[in-house]
Amino acid sequence: MRYLLLKHYRGGPAPAADFPPMDQWTPEEVDAHLSFMGDFGARLEERGEFVDMQALTPAGAFVRAGGQGRPPVTDGPFAETKDLIAGWYIIDVESWERAVELAGELSAAPGPRGEPINEWLEVRPLYNGSPTVTE
Repeated sequence: MRYLLLKHYRGGPAPAADFPPMDQWTPEEVDAHLSFMGDFGARLEERGEFVDMQALTPAGAFVRAGGQGRPPVTDGPFAETKDLIAGWYIIDVESWERAVELAGELSAAPGPRGEPINEWLEVRPLYNGSPTVTE
């Protein structure tokens, strides 16, 4: 079963600790955090549980169908930065319990002063087929 481990810049229930946003961390703190993320992905890959990981920037636009011609594009309104998606991992594991275990491990990525940030991660199963229709 595949799961999405969704990271937010800030979001979810009240955080375990009140760390400043990453753009206020020292370069060494950012490097340590990103190194942890890369190592986490490498461990998943070694165990055959890795599918994909991506980090996102806060930049972007809303786009929708608008009939003929160029679709309308707007630069907002966007959710506050705390609600923006920072990135994700897609994992392929045997059970929900394993997905939760890995999310807990990822949540402990280091932040300022090397302390675990214990961030909330959203764990979502990926849809993997058509719903069964019965009459």
